Amino acid sequence: MPRRGTPCDWLRGESGQLGEVSRDLRGALARPRPALLRPQVLGAGGGPERRGPEVLPAARRNGPVFRRCSALDVVLGTRLVMASELCKTISEAKLERHKNLFLNYRNLHHFPLELLKDEGLQYLERLYMKRNSLTTLPENLAQKLPNLVELYLHSNNIVVVPEAIGSLVKLQFLDLSDNALEIVCPEIGRLRSLRHLRLANNQLKYLPAEVGDLRELQTLDISTNRLITLPERLHMCLSLQYLTADRNHLWYVPRHLCQLPSLNELSMAGNRLAFLPLDLGRSRELQYVYVDNNIHLKGLPSYLYNKVIGCSGCGSPIQVSEVKLLSFSSGQLTVFLPAEVKSIGTETDHVLPLQELAMRTLYNTYYVYLKDLNFLTPISLPKSLLELLHCPLGHCHRCSQPMFTIVYPKLFPLRETPMAGLHQGRTTVSFVAYCCSTQCLQTFDLLS
Repeated sequence: MPRRGTPCDWLRGESGQLGEVSRDLRGALARPRPALLRPQVLGAGGGPERRGPEVLPAARRNGPVFRRCSALDVVLGTRLVMASELCKTISEAKLERHKNLFLNYRNLHHFPLELLKDEGLQYLERLYMKRNSLTTLPENLAQKLPNLVELYLHSNNIVVVPEAIGSLVKLQFLDLSDNALEIVCPEIGRLRSLRHLRLANNQLKYLPAEVGDLRELQTLDISTNRLITLPERLHMCLSLQYLTADRNHLWYVPRHLCQLPSLNELSMAGNRLAFLPLDLGRSRELQYVYVDNNIHLKGLPSYLYNKVIGCSGCGSPIQVSEVKLLSFSSGQLTVFLPAEVKSIGTETDHVLPLQELAMRTLYNTYYVYLKDLNFLTPISLPKSLLELLHCPLGHCHRCSQPMFTIVYPKLFPLRETPMAGLHQGRTTVSFVAYCCSTQCLQTFDLLS
């Protein structure tokens, strides 16, 4: 009898469809086989019927022989089946002009050539290729898939986002999460229709400044990378609503981000933040701020008081060693200030420094009255001060007067506010009111 087994364990050895027969089995098949005897047949009296041995016909003697296939045969067979199904799926998509194509979990190591043959898939709008083993994208991707709107490449092994990605002018959603990305090419800034960009769980150390050219971008997820800074022109993404940069190596938040008019949620948990911009939370659109597990962070701008904030795991007594920062203390509390702050004012400082007075005068003259700071040439002021005129350190939390070199801070420990119960002692941070003068400092009250 042939040995038992499932159809996947036993294959016809003579078919040769899924692999060659092993040497031992090939040798065994080559040797002459003994004649196969029929089983004994009982006679009428119960004894064996007296009939001579009858040789089975040659056709039955040379019938099918089954063998156990090797692991390699199974792999090759599986790949043949998957390749056949892949060709069939892509062919159907071409013939029926599908707008959606699902190629997830296909064990693809290369971009399917069938997608790039002839004119490609001109009608395709959404391509799903999650959880494969792709390492790169083809250069003619935009030529063959010109109407692509959404591209999902989650969980592959892509190392570089190639220049060709910039030619997908209609692309609105790009998911490259969980890859091995080390470089994002500057051409990504040409995706002027892009609304959602996901680059989480990669190996990125920086992002190109051209990300700021994505004026339609609404969602940016760059969490779990190795970023030290954010893109220089990120504040130019005027449609940005959700920015997630958790679990990186960021040590500051650019104050220009406070100018984003549509930002609704900012998440920067698990970084190395020691301070936050003075104006963070001044925008009414920003409602959710998450800065949990930034152990050096001890001060939250008082603008955040009425926002939804996450600050668990902040306020550790560990000292900041990476940068030298100004700090001020109130009782046992010490708070670090942004690096751009030149000096700290107190209640006894009734006269503003001359440089601060000059900056406020220039700002009021050129911005309030002329509505344009471009009248100032680069020669008029040092570059650092000219840049401050366009984007001040912050605005007084009492009267909204812009501040450029000096601030007058005032601490309100979170544990002394009604919000203390929400955090249940898991943080030791304080709210900080940044004022423009001793008068504002004395009259500001967070709880009033």
